[in-house]
Amino acid sequence: METYTSIPEDLKLAVLERIKPTEAERKKLTAVQEELAEEVQAAAEKLCVPDIFVKMVGSAARGTWLSGTHDIDVFISFPEETHRRELEISGMEIAREVAKHAEYAEDRHAEHPYLNIIYKGFDVDLVPCFRVASACQLKSAVDRTPFHNEFVKTRIKGREDEVLLMKQFMRGGGVYGSELRTQGFSGYLTELLIIYYGSFENAVKAASCWKPGKKIDIMQHSEMEHTEPLVIVDPTDPRRNVAAALSLDKFCMFIDHCREFLKSPELKFFFPASLLPIWDKEILEKLESRKSSQLAVVFETPDVVDDVLYPQLYKMEQAAASLLNEYDFSVIKTGVWSGKPETVIMLELISDTLPNVKKRIGPPVWVREHAEKFKAKYEGAENVFGGYIEEGKYVYEIRRKYPTAKGLLEELLVNSSLGKQVHQSVSKGFVVLENAEICRLKDSDFRVFLRKWM
Repeated sequence: METYTSIPEDLKLAVLERIKPTEAERKKLTAVQEELAEEVQAAAEKLCVPDIFVKMVGSAARGTWLSGTHDIDVFISFPEETHRRELEISGMEIAREVAKHAEYAEDRHAEHPYLNIIYKGFDVDLVPCFRVASACQLKSAVDRTPFHNEFVKTRIKGREDEVLLMKQFMRGGGVYGSELRTQGFSGYLTELLIIYYGSFENAVKAASCWKPGKKIDIMQHSEMEHTEPLVIVDPTDPRRNVAAALSLDKFCMFIDHCREFLKSPELKFFFPASLLPIWDKEILEKLESRKSSQLAVVFETPDVVDDVLYPQLYKMEQAAASLLNEYDFSVIKTGVWSGKPETVIMLELISDTLPNVKKRIGPPVWVREHAEKFKAKYEGAENVFGGYIEEGKYVYEIRRKYPTAKGLLEELLVNSSLGKQVHQSVSKGFVVLENAEICRLKDSDFRVFLRKWM
């Protein structure tokens, strides 16, 4: 096992200087949290909804938030015996009453509805939940969050800076965020790593040696088997893996990020240089040097939240690759980019054209019944160039139905398994751009994606 030197303290301090909230930021956050709590209680009283508790949860409540982030999670807690329908109706009524004082409001839906608002510059989620006795008695998925809050708050004190360092380090490595778009590490998972390993440095050194199947059970209370690459047993619920959303690739990207950082600890691992959009001239140069074929399937982005959209986009990405492979095109890699108004599925192929001729190999001649059926099917048929015997088998050379990848995708992609909203959007229309035609896509964020892609 490789040995590493300690991470320089001056490096940690330089990072913290850029990411640790100032006293002014903390005071503002506290004031807005108190104001929101008062607004929720006032709304509940006005609407005659009794026995409502307000709980501030998430990194803002635990002191593990990064400077410049303005997220607040407000949980509107109902008694456990409340009927779900009543919770949804009354909870949203309270949230909408609070939203009357907000700059913006949007209904969102996880397991049940919640409201997202912009309030005095803060991105606030107003989330109704049940006040259950323990995380093992959940009535909805969000009910465990207050238990996460209490577990972390009682154990993280004095280590908040270590969490900040880890969060920024993961951001620098492109692995922070558990939403389905990113498939990385959640804030809660990051906090648990610091609680378990004791410090940022210890966690990074340990992670550099991880292998798929790594399991951490802080409370040593789970015997369940999991198949994910990393298993962090939820301290409040032994049935749950906190790292369930982490993909194998992001797991391995983090291991690599840790290893490279420990070889030469530098600021760039926390704050990598921003990539510039790729220019048309560079795209053409890349196409010439790679000598492969690039395809971009472009369609209107469905109007759904990311956690609904991205699983469908990944499904479409796989469906497109499978379709191409089925018809003999060799796919090198695939990728997904989504913005407004367009989404792009990228496909790199060894070649986007194939010969018009394709071999059909039949059974051995001596397997008479099957061989004669095969021969009868192709002999003299339209679009057959000719037939012969090769290594004891009938072979017919037929005209390939889809000699171009573009033609194949244009005709058959819409019939693939794409997911409901993506299928609806693709059915309305899509275009397949080839090679230099990709220069038509001018979105600057897409051009940054394309720089990394090529």
